[in-house]
Amino acid sequence: MDSSTAWSAESSEAMAAVAESTAVLASYFGSGAERAEGPDGGLPPGADPLRELADDCLDALAELARQEARTAALKVRLTAEYLRAANALAPPADSPQESTAQEMAIIAELACVLTVTERTAGALISDALALTTALPLTLAALHAGTISWQHARIVVDETSGLDPAGSAALEAHFLDPDAPLPARGCPAGELVPSRFRAKARTWRERHHPVSIETRHSRCAVDRRVEYQPDRDGMAWLSAYLPADTAAGIWDRTTAAARALQGPDEPRTLTQLRADTAATWLLGGTGSGGTGVAAGVPSPRAQVLITVPVLALLGATDEPAMLDGHGPIPPSMARRLIADGADSFHRVLIDPRDGAPLEIGRTSYRLTQAQRRWLRLRDGKCPFPGCSNPSLDNDADHLLAWADGGTTGISNLGQPCPKHHHLKHSTAWTPTSAGKNSPPGWTSPAGRHYPSEHQDWEPPHQPDDIEIGDLRAGLGPPADPGPHPEPELPPDPFPEWHLFTPGHEYLAADADVDHQPWPDALDDFLPEALLLQGA
Repeated sequence: MDSSTAWSAESSEAMAAVAESTAVLASYFGSGAERAEGPDGGLPPGADPLRELADDCLDALAELARQEARTAALKVRLTAEYLRAANALAPPADSPQESTAQEMAIIAELACVLTVTERTAGALISDALALTTALPLTLAALHAGTISWQHARIVVDETSGLDPAGSAALEAHFLDPDAPLPARGCPAGELVPSRFRAKARTWRERHHPVSIETRHSRCAVDRRVEYQPDRDGMAWLSAYLPADTAAGIWDRTTAAARALQGPDEPRTLTQLRADTAATWLLGGTGSGGTGVAAGVPSPRAQVLITVPVLALLGATDEPAMLDGHGPIPPSMARRLIADGADSFHRVLIDPRDGAPLEIGRTSYRLTQAQRRWLRLRDGKCPFPGCSNPSLDNDADHLLAWADGGTTGISNLGQPCPKHHHLKHSTAWTPTSAGKNSPPGWTSPAGRHYPSEHQDWEPPHQPDDIEIGDLRAGLGPPADPGPHPEPELPPDPFPEWHLFTPGHEYLAADADVDHQPWPDALDDFLPEALLLQGA
């Protein structure tokens, strides 16, 4: 079978799948009416026609989503096949200019037949080439209807700039359950595209062949502020900044806006945030008639920085994770910690498996420690598709305290106000959680929707570091004093004070070739330090 025959066979298979989906969809219509009557013309025992109709609608919508994905896969295959045929039909180009003209002609033809702009047609051709030549798992998942076109586009975007091995590893991580370290939690196709993009980008940052330090240094020179007029007398003002700077501005603005909220404040948090930023930038006293009040305290932002132990010491260039943003260069994390930025709380992770070990804190209050752990576990509101950041969410008992629920991590969630209200005012209910697993949700229709899990993975351990004894010279731990509350649980990482206070963090450009290291990581991180299940 030659290549053209193979392409035609694949396209025929894709068209057959679309036809099959259409037949399945057609079967849903009218089925409710057929079930609504029993053998004697009345309702069958126990029948609920409205419930069955609602279930049929949901099933049909799910099948329609799969059909849209299969149609997109067919569109990709036909586009790639058309491009191949058009190139074969065109005469050999005698110059680069003629080659460019032929490419423009092909794009124009596709744009006209699809009634889209030439830019859109060019993007479709680029995506089709990537999916049919370099991303077979992604195209297969699209053809099967397990991911959407938006998910496939995200894979194309996030693999751009990666070598073939890197592209294959990224799509295998999310689409191959038999991969060495597959993604945790719900499958990629069950994440809304924005959340899938965040996870895919995080993986790409961790595994990019060029270190994040190098890429960050190159991109930092492009920082800028942009202005774009909009309709109705409005405009957009945006800034492209280093992540720590942007996160600091956002969190400080949000904290100040939250401090202004109250029963007599008619503005929403979003409006207050915009007015606060405008007031600070213009140096005025307020806008819109209700200015940013002078003397109002601005609460400190509470931002978590998750950083591998070895990266914190300068031994590796692995990215750290900035809460609400994603991967950042380890030098940025070291600087934020070393400069004493007390709004940023350090989270160290185990060099062996990537699990969190310790949350840096100055207070050992139960509510504070558990709240930070919830933020670390979930990263955001755990409702599927919600991206509301942890700082704006509510702590909530999954099983109510009045019904016997405990105040343990496995019985706590942090829904945003909207989904917290959804839980208490409708039949939507969260499912059980775990130490490292946020709760899923069950809908009033009885359908279960898993929550997104964070992809912790073992950090890179360099092979050429000298081994020593980090504990040598560290004094006894400071007396923490009496527990502030009698209900405090035992500290799951009691020995980390032997390491973190006694070690002087290295600067980003420090020489780490001769730093002392433990004889073995198992001695450095004894089993007592690992978190125990709740």
